[in-house]
Amino acid sequence: MDDIRAARDAALAQVDAADSLESVTALDTHLLGKKGRLAQLKTRLGGLETVDEKKAAGRAVNEAVQAVSSSLENRRVELAEIELAAQVEAERIDLTEHVGKPARGRAHLVTQAWERLEDVFVGLGFRIAEGPEVETDWHNFEALNMGEGHPARGEFDTLFVDHGAAGDEGRAVLRTHTSPVQIRTMLEQEPPIYIVAPGRVFRRDTPDSTHMPVFHQIEGLVVDRNITMAHLAGTIEAFTKAFFGPGFSSRLRPNYFPFTEPSAEFDIRRPDGSWLELGGCGMVHPNVLRAGGIDPEQWSGFAFGFGIDRMATMRHGIDDIRDVFTDDLRFTEQF
Repeated sequence: MDDIRAARDAALAQVDAADSLESVTALDTHLLGKKGRLAQLKTRLGGLETVDEKKAAGRAVNEAVQAVSSSLENRRVELAEIELAAQVEAERIDLTEHVGKPARGRAHLVTQAWERLEDVFVGLGFRIAEGPEVETDWHNFEALNMGEGHPARGEFDTLFVDHGAAGDEGRAVLRTHTSPVQIRTMLEQEPPIYIVAPGRVFRRDTPDSTHMPVFHQIEGLVVDRNITMAHLAGTIEAFTKAFFGPGFSSRLRPNYFPFTEPSAEFDIRRPDGSWLELGGCGMVHPNVLRAGGIDPEQWSGFAFGFGIDRMATMRHGIDDIRDVFTDDLRFTEQF
């Protein structure tokens, strides 16, 4: 029994003296392996005279092994924490070099306009709808009353994705507007429908002061019983005052869009009396309602859409839309 206690105490002392994870691993093999002192003591149990002596000695050896094993594990955890703390200290980065009050980040100018538009329309009773940026040709064009060869499709200069055969109805495109979300919503939801669909869209445009090949739109759709142009005009007017302020008003001008009939452009009048074109709108074409699985004899609706980026530039008097996407801090920190 004295030999067992001596072996245990010597082993625990070695564990306490270990100063690295590697030395703990080596001690684990040395102290608890088959050639270790405690293992050698187990071989001597057979030489004891009585059964009680063998039981007592065997119990003492097992308790010693458990004590050494537990001590090794505790030392391993302790040294791991010490090494981690040393690594953290060695890799510390001094972030106190900034003189003055640290500047906080903020949402991008387009994100600010996006979120503000969502808040305004949610306040008017709409809900937010989303859809994929890679769309089928059917959702992006055909369901919106723009069949193959329709002249309006040329206005979008579509970017096609390499997927499917050239004549395949399911061929994919980068969506040219967020109108496909309207089709998906009508197919998935029974009227009445009151949604706005903000999102990123793509066209084959050369960047200039007013155009980008990747930009953002928000479109609205209302489908209910007995909806008229008066409801559309009232919604546009309510939105104009809610977003721009009480000094602004709106008007509708006749126009043509393949997915609405009748169609109109809507302008906003600024407090100085000048008018600014904002976007397109109109009553949802019966063909579009049918594509969405809705009977145009029972339901009617209106739709509208405009560019979020343009809204942001108009709101802040920015002359060149490219400035919004240059990530120049001298520009972005102004908003």
